[in-house]
Parts: sequence; structure tokens; C-alpha cells
Amino acid sequence: MSIKSTTKTICLLGHPVKHSFSPVIHNYLFDKYNENKIYTCFDVEPDELKNSVNGIKALKIEGCNVTIPHKVDIIKYLDSIDSNAKLIGAVNTIKNNDNVLKGYNTDGMGFVKSILDKGYDLCGKNIMIIGAGGACRSIAIELCSNNVKSIEIRNRSINSSIEISDVVKSNFNTVISYSSEPIIESDLDNIDILINTTPIGMESELCPVDENLIPKNNLLVCDIVYKPHETAFIRWAKKHNLDVVYGIDMLINQAIEAFYIWTGIKANNEDIKHINMLYKESIKTK
Repeated sequence: MSIKSTTKTICLLGHPVKHSFSPVIHNYLFDKYNENKIYTCFDVEPDELKNSVNGIKALKIEGCNVTIPHKVDIIKYLDSIDSNAKLIGAVNTIKNNDNVLKGYNTDGMGFVKSILDKGYDLCGKNIMIIGAGGACRSIAIELCSNNVKSIEIRNRSINSSIEISDVVKSNFNTVISYSSEPIIESDLDNIDILINTTPIGMESELCPVDENLIPKNNLLVCDIVYKPHETAFIRWAKKHNLDVVYGIDMLINQAIEAFYIWTGIKANNEDIKHINMLYKESIKTK
């Protein structure tokens, strides 16, 4: 990639961001499709989020991704959000159109595609989601759009769970419930898919469930954390011979959607395969 005086910037806003694989994904795509853009990361503390959004306009940054912990709070600093992001109540992608910032959410689409690509049918399934942040919001809405039967949210704070539940009840027929109680073994008997949407396990050995729990045989376990590739949560699932969906699958799929928003270019399956190869090479060197 040749950086010029006319090269435009796309960035990631989050805290932390040092683990991010997004620059590899997008700089590969910009280079392949001859887009005169470069992708970089900015570690933004929560109290600096408003200033950062103002900086996007001041510096004419063409767009950005938004990650933990800013996906919900950033909305109040944007000029508009699309209907899907409004329903979700969280934004992970922003496009700058002549200093008018519009927010989108590609997380849910990316996650659901990861499950569908494994050959799973979501219709009529019972889901449990760990966490109630921006990722949970987007994933829950997209799951409802794919006609799951029920969703239960487990999160220490009830307020966020209530907000998501109210949105689901107002827009879908999906049965939704929530609890702040730790997950116990009998909870796992009543669900088809268990999803971690928290950062628990990100570059650590922590697990969002008690690793002594013994799940039923046909449970699908999904983690949105992608570094490390095999989180403690994924290892717990594989120890019990369960099928899993890795966090990198969602990351790549949501990134492909964001790239389309910024450029109007639809990346293909060969791009996805190549990005997966780059990811595997990156974790070998760690």
C-alpha cells in the first residue's frame, strides 16, 4: 500500500484496541481493491469519546468502526443512525458524508452469518446470551429477525437487560427473559445455543461460565472474543465435544459489511479465506 498526501483515513475507536485485528482486514481490502485509504486504531477513554467524534469531523476521517465500550454511548454524538442501528441501540460503524456522521450496526449480521455458514438453522432455537452491552443488543435483534424461539440474557446489571428486552418485545414475537444469576448446569439443558458477548477471556484465561459445568451434548457455543483464538470459553466447550463458533468469524463478517458501507464494494468468499489465512499467520507469531 502506497500512502500519499491524498490517502484517507478509516479508524477504530475503542478501549482497549491494542489487540485489534481490524487493521489487517481493512488494509488488505483497501489494497486489493485499490482504495486510497488506510485503517488505524485510536485508544479512546470514555471521557474523551465526544472529543474523538469531533475529531473525526475536524480531520475529515471518512469513517470508523466502534468497539467496546463505546457502541452505545457514541450514538448521542452522531448526526443520524440507520433504522437497524436505531432498533439495536448500538453502533459499530460510522460513515462520514461531508461531515455528517451516520451510524450503522453490522455486528448482528456478522454473527448470524457465522452461524448460518456452519449449516445451523436458527428458526425455533432457544438462545442464552451472556452480557447485555452493544454486541448483545445487535446479536439479539438479528437473532429475532431469524425467527429464534426464545432468548435469555444473563448479565450482572439488570438495567441493560431490561432495555434490550423492551426492544425485543416491542418489535418481535420472540420470547425474551433476563436474569443476573450465575449460569447453572440445569440452565444449559433448556437452550440450543450459548453466546458470550462480553470481553471476558480477551487476552486472559478467564471464562464467562463455571468451567466445572457439564453441558448437554448438542449445545452450540459461540464466543465473540477472537484473541486468543481458543478462549477459555471455547476450550470448555471443546472439552465436552461441543460444536463452536469462533470470534474471528463474526469479526471478519461484520468487517466485510462495514467495508461495503464505506466503499460500496462487496468483498467475496476468496477475500474471507485470505483474511482467515492472515489471521492464522498472526496468531502463530504470537
